[in-house]
Amino acid sequence: MTTDKQEHTVAMTYVIFAISIVLNALANILMKVGALKDKESNQIVDVVTNMATNPVIISGIICFALGLAAFNYVLIKINLSVAYPINTSLGFVLVVLVSWLFLKETITPIQISGIGLIIVGVFMVAR
Repeated sequence: MTTDKQEHTVAMTYVIFAISIVLNALANILMKVGALKDKESNQIVDVVTNMATNPVIISGIICFALGLAAFNYVLIKINLSVAYPINTSLGFVLVVLVSWLFLKETITPIQISGIGLIIVGVFMVAR
């Protein structure tokens, strides 16, 4: 029999897990948007300087750090063999959907089928 405190802890773990997935996806999207705003250069020093001074990329880095901290908490509560595939696959689905909706990237029917398979796979892994 579970107590209210145990149920609260489980619910909080799933909320933090969802936050970590969203933060990771958001970080990748911000990195892409920030990269689109960077000046083109072949020099690594220029690329690093542009990244270090680009507020969108800095925001992406912060999201990566916060998402990593949240995911670390999740790993205390959930097996890595379950948490990592869910984190990666749902993050992938979010990035593809946001890229399509907001960045106007093209999604092919094959990609849509793959997303469906990923979602089915997530349910299988989560069981």
